[in-house]
Amino acid sequence: MTRVLEKIVRGRMTKGIVVPVAFVILTIVSAGAGRAEDTGAVSASAVQAKTKYCEVCHGADARGFLGYYPIPRLAGQQVEYIENQLKGFIEHKRANTASPTTTNIMFDVGHVLSPAMIKALATNFHALNPSPVGGAPKDNLAAGKTIFDEGVAGTDVPPCASCHGAQGEGNGEIPRLAGQLYPYVVKQLTNWSKERAEKNADVMAPIAHDLTASQIEAVAAYVSYLK
Repeated sequence: MTRVLEKIVRGRMTKGIVVPVAFVILTIVSAGAGRAEDTGAVSASAVQAKTKYCEVCHGADARGFLGYYPIPRLAGQQVEYIENQLKGFIEHKRANTASPTTTNIMFDVGHVLSPAMIKALATNFHALNPSPVGGAPKDNLAAGKTIFDEGVAGTDVPPCASCHGAQGEGNGEIPRLAGQLYPYVVKQLTNWSKERAEKNADVMAPIAHDLTASQIEAVAAYVSYLK
């Protein structure tokens, strides 16, 4: 398996395609794991090991990572939301590719996880609350706060807080937005119909569609600084 992966990496590099090291590591882990975890409970050590593997891409304490492409913050995220997203990747209802030439990374990672492991990982990440990565532009934070708290007047865009919570904490299957990476939120809202096809994605589709590029950037910047 390692030799096969080396050939894939070499082939992509010769075509000028950058392959993140984390992708290679996680693919090796996923391939080696097989379906060994399909039944029974999971040990604390196994959960800790998987958590560390997740942090290779999602950053220390799962704060998110600004690299080749934005990798989202998992820290503090709602348990049910994380479970739903992993199921979406596993069932090919949600895509996750670095570029058109790469495979579905999160499917490769997620399909080897048992329901018990998924629950344990989601619970672990929910308990984390490191400081946001930050780095978003601050000149439009006031506009972002208005959209978040009040929605957009004259449109069908409701206040983000009405679903995501006053501090962007989320609730159940509704995700936490507080501290989420600015470029990740911009990317998701801009490409919603292409990025999201999982449970209840249709609720956000018309809202995302009605937001202008500047409004998306403003609200993304605002939530990225929430703690």
